[in-house]
Amino acid sequence: MTLLIIVLFIGTALLSIPIAHALVLASVGGLLIIDKVPVHLALEQMLAQTQSFPLIAIPFFMMTGALMVSGKLGQSLVTLLSMMIGRVHGGPAQVGVLSSTIFGGVSGSAVADASAIGSMLIPWLKKLGYPAPFAAGTLAAAATIDILIPPSIPMIVYALVSGASIGALFVAGILPGLLMCAGFMAVCYVQGRRRNFPRDTAAFQWPAFWRQLAHAGPALAMPVLIIVFLRFGIATPTEVSVMSTLYALIVAGVVYRDLTWAKIRTASIEAGISTGVVLLIIMASSVVGWIVTYEQLPAEFTRYAKETLQQPWLIILAMNLIMLATGMFIDLPAAVLLLTPMFVPLASAVGMDTVQLGIMMIVNLSIGLYHPPIGTTLFITSSIAKVRIGDVVKELIPFYAVSIGLLLGFAYLPWLTLR
Repeated sequence: MTLLIIVLFIGTALLSIPIAHALVLASVGGLLIIDKVPVHLALEQMLAQTQSFPLIAIPFFMMTGALMVSGKLGQSLVTLLSMMIGRVHGGPAQVGVLSSTIFGGVSGSAVADASAIGSMLIPWLKKLGYPAPFAAGTLAAAATIDILIPPSIPMIVYALVSGASIGALFVAGILPGLLMCAGFMAVCYVQGRRRNFPRDTAAFQWPAFWRQLAHAGPALAMPVLIIVFLRFGIATPTEVSVMSTLYALIVAGVVYRDLTWAKIRTASIEAGISTGVVLLIIMASSVVGWIVTYEQLPAEFTRYAKETLQQPWLIILAMNLIMLATGMFIDLPAAVLLLTPMFVPLASAVGMDTVQLGIMMIVNLSIGLYHPPIGTTLFITSSIAKVRIGDVVKELIPFYAVSIGLLLGFAYLPWLTLR
């Protein structure tokens, strides 16, 4: 039955049917054709997956991001970072990487980051004289740092399926996110120096810097507060998500004074639509995961991998290759939901912690967000920059190299992900 579902899924996906709908059609179609399991059980399984308290965090984190990323905060942050690193080689591009890293502690969504930060910085970089494909590629890759720095929507989804602690995943993602930021900034520096990209020539002024830092301070404090509350058990991730939305409303309304009813309405609609998309994917993927578990495929896959590959390092390498291939064709949340039931038993068999597996999986699948043919952030930034996908992919080659190099470190060096 699993093979039939895979065939049906590939067929419906090739017809350009949305991934969530393709998963539902494939799984229900497989159940109807095989007629081994009542279809109503599959429907009950779909609804059961949405009855989870941690899922409440998703709309609140998304609304927090929508409230904080837009408005005066964004411009204030760009100005502050330009003052700090605009004079070094590739400095303006590094501003984009740092902006995505900081906003990663606000929204938890790479797609939201690529759209918000890209719309703000790509025209600015083009105006400075940066090649449009490089600007688009930098922001497409940098946006994926957002899902490593807590809060992270994919981490919440992974925790839902694997049983791992959301708080542990959030804390474990901090160092990988910072390392990815450093790696991408290094690419910007090398490319800026090699290709003589423009730099900020304005003289540095300490008074202006301190004023800008004070202005951006309330927003910059949010990621720190989230980490502190989670690390020391002051609040659960769901409680933190609600408090972050309240904090965003207060900061936008009192400090930046750009909060309007229209902005609240827009943020609510964006959060609702984004949450609906994630929940639909969770519901659709749950049926496939349930069928896979029913047929004991994870246990068989674990047994086959151990007998065939034998060496733990080979098994980990094989998991990474499968994830890379999957991430290029399936959207990240759906890929997490489909692969987690398969890989959690296998990771345990080779001594890999569930949290380390989660970080490895999210870093791996995030590469697919800026790699064709799906490449969500790649398409967003290319559209903003008005350039061809092929030209952007050429500029992304060093970013791919950094990502894969760090991915191998996260896969084979547990101390990089576990705390």
